[in-house]
Amino acid sequence: MPGHLVRIKFKIRKTVRSRFLRVAGGHTRALLPKHLPSNLHVFWLCSFADRQTLQTMKDSYFFSSVADFLYASDDAILGELTRAHHHALEHQQRDAWIKQITILKDQLKADRTGYIFLEFSIPRMGKRADVVLVRNGMVFVIEFKVGSATFDRYATDQVHDYALDLKNFHLGSHTLAIVPILVATRAQATPTETRWADDLVAAPVLVGGMGLGAALTLEGPQGAPADEVDVSSWRASGYRPTPTIIEAAEALYRDHSVDEISRSDAGAINLKATSDRIAEIIESSKRANRKSICFVTGVPGAGKTLAGLNIASKRAQRHEDEHAVFLSGNGPLVDVLREALARDQVTRDGIKKSDALRSVRQFIQNIHHFRDHYVGSDEVPFEKVVVFDEAQRAWTSDQASKFMQTKRGQTDFDMSEPEFLISVMDRRQDWCTIVCLIGGGQEINTGEAGLSEWLTALKTRFSNWDVHASDLLSDRHYTADRTAIEMLSAPHIQKHHDLHLSVSMRSFRAEQLSAFVSYILDGNADGARATLDQLRDRYPVAITRDLNLARNWLRNHARGTERYGLVASSGALRLRPEGIHVKSSIDPASWFLNEKTDVRSSYYLEEVATQFDVQGLELDWAGVCWDADLRRVEDEWQFHAFKGTKWQNVRDQTKRSYLLNAYRVLLTRARQGFVIFVPYGELTDLTRPPAFYDETYAYLLQCGIPEISNETEVLIGSDRGIVSPEKHHSGLARQTAAI
Repeated sequence: MPGHLVRIKFKIRKTVRSRFLRVAGGHTRALLPKHLPSNLHVFWLCSFADRQTLQTMKDSYFFSSVADFLYASDDAILGELTRAHHHALEHQQRDAWIKQITILKDQLKADRTGYIFLEFSIPRMGKRADVVLVRNGMVFVIEFKVGSATFDRYATDQVHDYALDLKNFHLGSHTLAIVPILVATRAQATPTETRWADDLVAAPVLVGGMGLGAALTLEGPQGAPADEVDVSSWRASGYRPTPTIIEAAEALYRDHSVDEISRSDAGAINLKATSDRIAEIIESSKRANRKSICFVTGVPGAGKTLAGLNIASKRAQRHEDEHAVFLSGNGPLVDVLREALARDQVTRDGIKKSDALRSVRQFIQNIHHFRDHYVGSDEVPFEKVVVFDEAQRAWTSDQASKFMQTKRGQTDFDMSEPEFLISVMDRRQDWCTIVCLIGGGQEINTGEAGLSEWLTALKTRFSNWDVHASDLLSDRHYTADRTAIEMLSAPHIQKHHDLHLSVSMRSFRAEQLSAFVSYILDGNADGARATLDQLRDRYPVAITRDLNLARNWLRNHARGTERYGLVASSGALRLRPEGIHVKSSIDPASWFLNEKTDVRSSYYLEEVATQFDVQGLELDWAGVCWDADLRRVEDEWQFHAFKGTKWQNVRDQTKRSYLLNAYRVLLTRARQGFVIFVPYGELTDLTRPPAFYDETYAYLLQCGIPEISNETEVLIGSDRGIVSPEKHHSGLARQTAAI
């Protein structure tokens, strides 16, 4: 009877149950009781939702009610897991599943309520949780360490990360209490009192195999929703990940699409729209045999680099003849992304790291190496699609000429970097497209051209190119040059609204972060305070004059493997008495990628990164160390540079904007929250008297940033389990409304 639906009734412990079954000879009988005839092979159609809908979710290898899981045979469950596992199944994995199934059946038999997922997908992290159990209005995330008698830090952080990922990015889990449980199968541990954070995520519960049942009876926090979860709605609610740029690069390099790894809500949908618009421009240039350039703008953290990586990776993978490449003059960003991609490929494919690095270098290149390759020759580039990250940081004619003449021996070089890069691509006789990613207010170094040099080159030498630009390119945050603004009004420049990325995706908890920081740096304390009122419940910001308190604040707020670190302006030379040495260079790859046990990593809170190290990258939690280079005096910012033995006034307007932008970069690095450290200074030290810092500190307090004291930080550190449901849900309501 293949293909026919039949209704079969059978008794289970005196309770008549019925299932719709599709008889399909040869299929494993996945979820039937053991006592059914062995010659009946069936495929179960879920009774509570349409099977086809559930299949499209692909959120787990196995899903059923707890009751059906308990009645199903171990072989049937193992068969479902094996079929969904699209890789060679090793004996170690098979044995682990068998052990997990045995423990779960033993520990779940006392309470048959709820729904169980095995190998539940955590998309942003590219991993799967062993078990997710939804029951009693709560979500339990369970990770097994089969054969282990101890609870190592890595495993504890891992299950905590899974729980946090669900809380932050899975819409159906936003309001639910979530309990991460680590099961070391040979341990004897039993659950202790649960500690809850304000966002209703418990601290990891550590138990042995026989303690799992007790852990699943733990009560939720007082005031948390207690209604039973509609599991169909929970599954279908949507997963809106906001990956770090490192996670995004790894996913794109594995050929995932940008919409798989990024948010898809109405507020952030323009990331995909921007990628689609760029792809359309490329295809149009290709069909018409034209040369084109497009300028993409965006607020800090809006996904400009992600959009660029997406274009470069997809064109490279699907249009190999275009040889698309992602170029950046940001050395730390290039180093970190290359190292991360290489490590990931070594782990996934088991190849040599040298081979992985060789492959990665073809995809992500340093723009200066690209430039040097073509200078002094007429070689035609084989690349047809080139993405320039942070194009506003390309060098002016003076800076580029000086460097090329003194460092590269090119005595007749007299072009700006934008003009030279366009001229290289203009050597092609057919078509090409340049994509320039423009960050607002992020020129931070001497000789950076901003937008004007690109437009000047296009106007004077390359007027035959098609120019596409964001309709916000003339905004003061993207160009302050009056000449550039006039050039942008030219009728041949095609404006596109979807070439602007307006929503910060770095700070997934606070889309108003960019506005808050702008108000601070614009001297608008009232605007900053009003904006902070809208985001403080979900994006903690604090200030202190004690560096150790700042360090404790970071450690106490970070959970799992959330990354934290100290950042400071490269001009913060008088933080050295506080133990902050900005002149001591970090290794960016080690600082951003290495684990908590590595003294070179950001976690150690010893090495400090400057704006040059962190621009384009991000932390979960940042400690911003504020020095007297940017100080508040009589309600205005004063700008200083430390030369020799004293501070000197900075009068040059361009250098002043660089300093403001340096602090803009530092204040927008954190995805989840930051603390500002402003030192007291020292009366006996003329280079750092209290007067250099006091008014800055007072101004930041006026901006609404709360001060932390030793007492409040001890409370946070010792008992984050105190829940304020009313506060949590009021903030959550605003977050949901924003979504």
